[in-house]
Amino acid sequence: MSLDSPFSLNPIAQRLNRRTFLQRSSLGLGVAAMHHLNQTWATSSNGIQAPNAPGVSGFPDLPVQAKRVIFLCMAGGPSHLETFDAKPELARLHGQPMPASFTQGQPIAQLQGQELKCLGPQTTFKQYGQSGQEISQFLPWTARLADDIAIVRSMVTDQINHDPAHTVMNTGTSISGRPSMGAWINYGLGSESEELPGFVVLTSQGGRNPQPIGARQWHSGFLPGRFQGVEFQSSGDPVHYVRNPAGISRSGQRRLVDTVQRLNRLRASQQADPEIQTRINAYEMAFRMQASVPELMDLSGEPKHILEMYGTEGADGSYAANCLLARRLAERGVRFIHLYHRGWDHHGDLASYMDTCCGLTDKPTWALITDLKQRGMLDDTLVIWGGEFGRTPMFQGKGKQPGRDHHIKGFSMWLCGGGVRGGVTHGATDALGYHAVEDIVHVRDLHATMLHLLGMDHHRLSVKFQGLDARLTGVEKAQVVRALVNS
Repeated sequence: MSLDSPFSLNPIAQRLNRRTFLQRSSLGLGVAAMHHLNQTWATSSNGIQAPNAPGVSGFPDLPVQAKRVIFLCMAGGPSHLETFDAKPELARLHGQPMPASFTQGQPIAQLQGQELKCLGPQTTFKQYGQSGQEISQFLPWTARLADDIAIVRSMVTDQINHDPAHTVMNTGTSISGRPSMGAWINYGLGSESEELPGFVVLTSQGGRNPQPIGARQWHSGFLPGRFQGVEFQSSGDPVHYVRNPAGISRSGQRRLVDTVQRLNRLRASQQADPEIQTRINAYEMAFRMQASVPELMDLSGEPKHILEMYGTEGADGSYAANCLLARRLAERGVRFIHLYHRGWDHHGDLASYMDTCCGLTDKPTWALITDLKQRGMLDDTLVIWGGEFGRTPMFQGKGKQPGRDHHIKGFSMWLCGGGVRGGVTHGATDALGYHAVEDIVHVRDLHATMLHLLGMDHHRLSVKFQGLDARLTGVEKAQVVRALVNS
């Protein structure tokens, strides 16, 4: 080895050789550059990059009306005909053959090839609030929100089975492996929380046939892994291994994390791999979550009247508890909070299971909106309620306990807060609730509207992937539903 080699053991050469200093020191060019980024992005007290890095340069590029999203997913597909879309003509035709003009050539899930008969609404509807919005008797608490919510009766989607329909709702396409909407939003805007992930998922269940929800529904796809959702468990520790093992102090854990981070930074200085930065962020976030998550999940400090309003006594994994946790996550700067309640797949015994599901979710949903409003948070929090699709106007099952099949040609959702015009009913289905026929809103239009309220032009939020400018709203035409937004 020559004296001039950067790896020479000659102490004089080591002191004089600039390349040795840059290549072998922990203050190499890569680490120095990363240090500069740390200072730019905000640092913690020990110099480690804070996980609340900003999003893509140039965003938001529109006026910001919402800072965060709480998406209340009624997984399984709630019936629009028993919630927000009254159909007197369907009631009149109850038990009669479904007119072939509605169904001929249309995609049908489990009823394909069977005799189709009309199933009238299994409840009654009334008008509520100054707006006079029609809401079913299954939802007496949501009815109190009539003047706060915008009901969309003309939703359509592409896929008629649960998992692919969730994929469309979450990613804008039925192609697996694409980024979820929460990942896109955190990619564009960044996270406001230093101690919690920017995208959190909470699940609950109760009702008929709770469908499984795969973790790929909140994945980051081709975006960096740090933008994917983190699921909080409903029982035990909310995040696996969030607590230190016995005998390990927080200071000791901090020293261990710092050591691992130095090794990761050294590797990052030698290899341009974005997943190394993801790993660095993940270690730091995990350490911070060891303190923040137990405090988040401890509801003992909530006033009694708040717990009673939601209908929960603690973080018990119920939808009610998850709604309260959603408010606490929103307060702590989490950008996208996704609640799934599994149990809305009502192929049979529709009325009974609607009672069950609405009994578990209706009042907590009202409580969440009311709580946000009382705290002055609803103005900049966008809340969205709905499932992956609706249900057919036709009978499914036999006897006196009928249900409804999956339906994608017309269903209902609602939006609230965050720049949404309250007391609005948008769009309509036909006389039997089969086809959306007026002001049709595709799932991608919902995404475009959501991004607009968050201050992002959906055309500009894109990433080059496989030669295309990939977007949440896809390459198909999507548009902001202007009738739903204040500006």
